[in-house]
Amino acid sequence: MGLASTKTVEIVAPKSALTPCILDDDPAQLEMLAAVIADLGYEAISTSDPEEALKLVKNGQCRLVLVDVHMPGMDGYQFLDRATRSDPGVHTILMTGDYTLDSALEAIRRGASDFLPKPIERVRLKRSLDDVAALYDQRRRVRALEEQLLKDLEFHGIVGKSPAMLEVFDFTRKVARHYSNVLLVGPTGTGKELVARAIHHISPVSQQKLAVCNCSAMVDTLLESQLFGHVRGAFTGATEARPGLFEYANGGTVFLDEVGETSLPMQAKLLRVIQNREIQRVGSPEVRHITVRLIAATNRDLRAEVLAGHFSRRSLLPAEFDSDTDSITDGAAGRHSAAGAIFPEEVQQRLRKKYFGVNAAGADRIAAACVAWECAGARERHLQRMHHSDGRFYRPGGFAGTIATAGCAFPGR
Repeated sequence: MGLASTKTVEIVAPKSALTPCILDDDPAQLEMLAAVIADLGYEAISTSDPEEALKLVKNGQCRLVLVDVHMPGMDGYQFLDRATRSDPGVHTILMTGDYTLDSALEAIRRGASDFLPKPIERVRLKRSLDDVAALYDQRRRVRALEEQLLKDLEFHGIVGKSPAMLEVFDFTRKVARHYSNVLLVGPTGTGKELVARAIHHISPVSQQKLAVCNCSAMVDTLLESQLFGHVRGAFTGATEARPGLFEYANGGTVFLDEVGETSLPMQAKLLRVIQNREIQRVGSPEVRHITVRLIAATNRDLRAEVLAGHFSRRSLLPAEFDSDTDSITDGAAGRHSAAGAIFPEEVQQRLRKKYFGVNAAGADRIAAACVAWECAGARERHLQRMHHSDGRFYRPGGFAGTIATAGCAFPGR
């Protein structure tokens, strides 16, 4: 059967990216429909093999199929069911010379986009094609916008758009520039490891190794061997020397998850790494010097743990970040935790000179505190004195190198 004659003049829509597939066992119908559809602005693929059409649908080459209902081997309804199972998003238009209202309703109920009677009217065919093409193009634009939005909202594997998450991203960018230790605090499942990986990936040592260790998954003896390594014969089963994660990631970053679960003796060993940048393998008296950035995470309130005697206050790391409350605080806690030194804008120039009475570990704490205060924002403060652990105090005459910050606040050592 041919197309019903009509004298209606239609405006051909701009060519869509939609590629229709025509499935009919009549070669004459295939040729005629292909010519009409091409005249309407679409490039169609013609076939008389249902399996070939299903393959095109499965591969995503055709998102619209015009199917004759009466075909040998597989009728239009069977093809509709199989095509929908293969790709729920495919559009199927059934065509038949035995058109009835009941058959049309049945086709729509089973998922057909339209049900066209033969001979097919050119105007109705055009309307059906244009409707499907418009929906197809709309979905493509929405998908493209979603992908672009996801790309815009993604930050090194983290997706977020809330002000709190944007603050997290800003903090991560700022702290990553500085090779200082970081403590991430927040409930389980808030993405602390994602933040740690982001800090490493955008840091100056991103090309170096990142070692990850879950401190809560091991007893102290195994954790010590995992972090510091061991020599042959250090314990039963130590048949060969093995470096620990600190040596493995030397020059890079070590992430310690659930650091709040570590025992006090293990905290003392970690403190030696933080302060002196040195380790000893289990069973070896040799001191090895390392250079690593330590990022730790915990779901505990470490300040409360310190007061309860479950955590060493000297083991708290600088540049603390709370992923639960999105607050940024200084975690370089020391003996005089209530005392502090605050450097307002008017003393920034003095930060470019030498500190007196500060060792390397103290200088690291000062630098890390400056980073934390930079992330929180500049504030006007008065210069206060900073205490040493022995009660002495000094006022800063500057810091070796340039610290780009409007001020800093941190407890004394």
